[in-house]
Amino acid sequence: MTTDNRQLLIASPRGFCAGVVRAIDVVEQLLAAVGTPLYVRKEIVHNQAVVADFRRRGVVFVDDLEEVPDGGTVVFSAHGISPEVKQTAEKRGLRYIDATCPLVTKVHREVIRHAQAGRQVVLIGHAGHDEVLGTMGEAPDKITLVTDVGDVATLSYPPGTEVAYVTQTTLSVDETRTIVNALKRRFPDLIESRKSDICYATQNRQDAVKALTARGATHLLVVGSRNSSNSRRLCEVARNEGATASLVDGPQDIDLDLLQPHTLLGLTAGASAPEHLVREVETRLAAAGWEPQQVVSMVENVRFELPRGLPRPTIDE
Repeated sequence: MTTDNRQLLIASPRGFCAGVVRAIDVVEQLLAAVGTPLYVRKEIVHNQAVVADFRRRGVVFVDDLEEVPDGGTVVFSAHGISPEVKQTAEKRGLRYIDATCPLVTKVHREVIRHAQAGRQVVLIGHAGHDEVLGTMGEAPDKITLVTDVGDVATLSYPPGTEVAYVTQTTLSVDETRTIVNALKRRFPDLIESRKSDICYATQNRQDAVKALTARGATHLLVVGSRNSSNSRRLCEVARNEGATASLVDGPQDIDLDLLQPHTLLGLTAGASAPEHLVREVETRLAAAGWEPQQVVSMVENVRFELPRGLPRPTIDE
């Protein structure tokens, strides 16, 4: 232990969730089976390092299917797509593999079920996020986005309208609870899912952050990119628990001057951040005097099957 007793508490679970592992495995398997050019609509996961690595290996990331040439192979990202995107791919004869996280697909199915039952659906989420855009596309005339408690007051439906809600999978559990409570006050008969839409990994990583602050961590470093919703939520959770927090893409973003007043640091990673970046951050902080210590709040063992129809790499005889 260092002379001034500085410690780095490292959260577990952290980093890749099962949906991210599945999406990355889809791209890896396609690279091995069909090679390049391989196209991915949007970022396969919201992490700069992951996307940059695939770009170096020949993967082309596009914002619109118009950028994919006829006969091309395209992967739909883990965040989900609207039916319109899939229809466009089919009309153009593109070969596509849908790497949408199964937990996002669950939310899409809920929206479809509510819409078919004639209900209005409130989606709690962040405007412009890829997951939100895909979910809203399932029933655009039946769904309304709510981003905070203030939006709840603006909702207006005809008397007798059945109202249900779903949520983006990567939200802050505590913040979402506040919005849901406001919805229930407005709509006492509000229909909710039997199981929370917030994914297991999001909740587990937020609980792991709370475990670090409960042990005295006064500043939390979250490895993750700025367009990663769940990574930003981890920073918010830490701040709500009374700590300060910073989001870093890797060791190059660490401000050691900022960290000097903190003898007890916390370290975690968003669900789309690779473990090697966590290790690199740990190495830099250890060299600066903070002794690493793992804090395991629970063990995850969730795995998702790869999509059907995914081509297998050929094995040379």
